[in-house]
Amino acid sequence: MGRYHAKDLLLVPSLFSLARIPLAFGFVLALNHPGLELAILMTAGATDVVDGWYARRFRQVTAAGAVVDPITDKVFVLTVVVTLVMTDRLSPLSVALLATREIGEAPLVLWWVFSHQRRRARMQAPMANIPGKLATCLQFVTVALALFRSPLTEKLILISAGAGAVAALAYWWRDLTGARARE
Repeated sequence: MGRYHAKDLLLVPSLFSLARIPLAFGFVLALNHPGLELAILMTAGATDVVDGWYARRFRQVTAAGAVVDPITDKVFVLTVVVTLVMTDRLSPLSVALLATREIGEAPLVLWWVFSHQRRRARMQAPMANIPGKLATCLQFVTVALALFRSPLTEKLILISAGAGAVAALAYWWRDLTGARARE
């Protein structure tokens, strides 16, 4: 159950996750067309929602999917962020603040990748939580505003950073208390 299987990459949830890779390249190609950039951003967000829902609903949660999903998320987000920095729509400091949750989660992701036991535990108790969902929504709105160079972007960056810190702490708390409960 907690092992990687290449065939799991062909399951619907993994295909939705993997779709974010070509969407990342599409975002770069849509450079300076905010409406098209927003459409690509929304499509990537939809694949992120659907992959998790589908995996849980149709019992297709796999070790490969548990690793592929956050990796494709990071590839897509990194592509968007680099594009926005290169076009002066976000500053490097703004990016660091927006990445508060991801920076906080990075050690957990590595733990999941390298620990068979942690992958199995994560598959039995998927890690999505309300603070994480809120942080994702705020990040999405912030980036959407940045696409259009909105003056509200800077304020929302700070709010997103706070929500990201709370979400990262919630993930750590949930994972560590879950690990102790299973020992």
